[in-house]
Amino acid sequence: MRLLLVEDDDHVAAALSAVLSRHGFTVTHARSGEEALRALLPDAAPPFGVVLLDLGLPDQDGFEVCGRIRKRTGTPVIMVTARADTRSKIHGLNLGADDYVVKPYDTGELLARIHAVARRRPPAAQGGPEQPGDTSPPPLRLGPLSIELPTRRVTVDGVTVPLTRKEFDLLALLAQRPGVVFRREQIISEVWRTSWEGTGRTLEVHIASLRSKLRMPALIETVRGVGYKIMLPAA
Repeated sequence: MRLLLVEDDDHVAAALSAVLSRHGFTVTHARSGEEALRALLPDAAPPFGVVLLDLGLPDQDGFEVCGRIRKRTGTPVIMVTARADTRSKIHGLNLGADDYVVKPYDTGELLARIHAVARRRPPAAQGGPEQPGDTSPPPLRLGPLSIELPTRRVTVDGVTVPLTRKEFDLLALLAQRPGVVFRREQIISEVWRTSWEGTGRTLEVHIASLRSKLRMPALIETVRGVGYKIMLPAA
C-alpha cells in the first residue's frame, strides 16, 4: 500500500517512514499542505491507500488541508497530531477525517488503524474519480437489498434509499459479514471511532432508522446483551 505522510518535521517523518517501510508500506513524504495536495492529483501517481496528516503544517492548518483533500478524493485520511482536545477531534472527524490519532502514539495501534480505514474503503474509491478501465467491486446483495460501496448507494428492489453517512457505514459494516454478530462496542469503535460510553443510544437510534428506511425490519437482528447482525434472507 502507498501512504502519503504529511509531516513538516523531517526527523519525525524519517522515523515513521522507516517503521512503515519495514511493514511493507511505500511512503511518500510531503512537508506542507500544498505539497500534499499536489501529490494527490489524479494524474500525479498511482493512488494512495491512506493519508497520514499532521495538523501543524507550515503553510496552512491541517484542518484546511483535510477539507481540500476530501473535496477531491475519497482517500482515507488519518489525522496524526499532538492536539488531544475533544473539540479538535470532533472538528477533524466532521471535516471528513476517517480517524484521529494523538501523539505520542503506539506504533502498533497506528498500524492497526491504517489497516482498519483501508479496509473500509474499496480500491476504486481510494484514488478519486474512476479512470477508464477501472474495475469496481460488485455490490453487496442481500435479497432485494443492494449496497454499492464505491458510490455509497443503497437500493431496495431497485429504488435508491437515501442514508446518512453513519447509517451507510453502519449498514456496510454489518452487511459485509452477514450472519456474524457484531458487538455493540465493536460497532461503535468501527463506525463512530470512539468508545462505548455515552454512545449506546446513538447506535440504537441509527439501527431503528435503518430498519425504517429500508422497510426491512427483520434484516437487522438484535442479539440481546451482545449486539447486532444482518440476517441472511430466506432462499
